[in-house]
Amino acid sequence: MSEQKRVSAHFHANLGLYWLVSGALLISVSIVGIPLLLLWFPLGLLAAKRYIANMSAELTTQKLIVRKGLLTRTENTVPLDKITDMALIQGPLMRLFGIHKLTVETAGQSGTGSLINLVGVVDVQAFREKVLLQKSLLTERQSTVVDNLDIDQLLLENVQQMNATLLRIEQALAPHSPQ
Repeated sequence: MSEQKRVSAHFHANLGLYWLVSGALLISVSIVGIPLLLLWFPLGLLAAKRYIANMSAELTTQKLIVRKGLLTRTENTVPLDKITDMALIQGPLMRLFGIHKLTVETAGQSGTGSLINLVGVVDVQAFREKVLLQKSLLTERQSTVVDNLDIDQLLLENVQQMNATLLRIEQALAPHSPQ
């Protein structure tokens, strides 16, 4: 079966500003960090824009593919049938910027926390619903295939039993050879 792209996620224009303000708040907590704010704003803005340009999330018929990274680029591919939970998180600063964090947890993942974190997806609830809908469609399709295999196995067994019965009938009706 060929993989067909269903949906691509787009990211909020506010995402870079959110990361910039979050970083500025963390840096300004320490007295040493306050002078670093002069460097943080231009460098942080440039890094955030480049990072966002490298981010993508695609839903295909069978998996969710997430790519991101600035220096080290990562690609996570999660089969839809392995997804166990998709949570939406929104802290106070995220509410201010109107963005959410979508976390994806899978069966058999090692460690604590989520496997994938996506911050700033535009219309994140609709994206989440599309992923869960495609997951349920895939699960239904797989259970139908299993049901069809069971039916095929039963039909094969019935045909084999009918064949054995016909052979017994032929042997019973066959003229006995003279001795």
